[in-house]
Amino acid sequence: MFEQLGLIGCGLMGGSFALALKQAGLVKRVVGYSKSPSTTERARELGVIDVEAPSALLAAAGADIVLLAVPVAATEVTLKAIRHLVTPQTLVMDVGSTKQDVVQAARSALGNSVGSFVPAHPITGREVAGVEHAQADLYRGCQVILTPTERTLTAQLRRAEQLWSALGCQVSTMAPEHHDTAFAAVSHLPHLLAFALLNSIIGQERSNTLLQLAGPGFRDFTRIAAGDPKIWRDILRANRTEVLAQSRLFEQALQQLQAAMQEDDTQHLEDLLTLASSTRAHWRMGQSHSHED
Repeated sequence: MFEQLGLIGCGLMGGSFALALKQAGLVKRVVGYSKSPSTTERARELGVIDVEAPSALLAAAGADIVLLAVPVAATEVTLKAIRHLVTPQTLVMDVGSTKQDVVQAARSALGNSVGSFVPAHPITGREVAGVEHAQADLYRGCQVILTPTERTLTAQLRRAEQLWSALGCQVSTMAPEHHDTAFAAVSHLPHLLAFALLNSIIGQERSNTLLQLAGPGFRDFTRIAAGDPKIWRDILRANRTEVLAQSRLFEQALQQLQAAMQEDDTQHLEDLLTLASSTRAHWRMGQSHSHED
């Protein structure tokens, strides 16, 4: 049980976290701050937070747990704003989709208090943003990846593991660099491709007709392109080295398929399709994670 959650960022992810803690009886009081005062006010009206704070510092004041639910690019400045209030007893977490940049920001901003910071990435979300869409069960059943550093306090890591587990999450840990490499492949690149596909269609003369003809396959493939452009701009910039490396691997795989089509090599084309089809047919989300949208 936590006495007070200092919630910095009262949108979908932060708001859902607050509601989940309340529903599970894990927190007595939630003090929230958002860059937009109207968002903070709305969060209080909806019962997501109990008290509005006028700054990140005042949201963290008196809190024994602090959650940063801000764009990854804002991590360092946010942690700097609260660093004087972070003690070895304060559990500080984020919910960012990249981790090497977040860890570096924490080291820079928190100094000797960095041991209280447990970087976290819940593998969940929705295509809609805003506190109005926050829901207490957003995290239930999802994977949460923790990426502790060599300075993360063992006691805080254990508290983080227990907290996410109590919210019904499957918790695992991995190194920040391994996290970013993995998610470049299975999350960030797929988003990049979905954005690119839509842009390639929009750029054609009869784009409206093409989009009207699209069916469930197109809907499912491009669903993630409805994500917040600013959030994905920051994610792609933060993890650009790994995403570009994965993009080159994708280009090679696409070129193999294109070559088989160009040469009308029926067997090679079928073999490539069969390899992908078989892998997808046997894949189950969350399988074979030893330590992962």
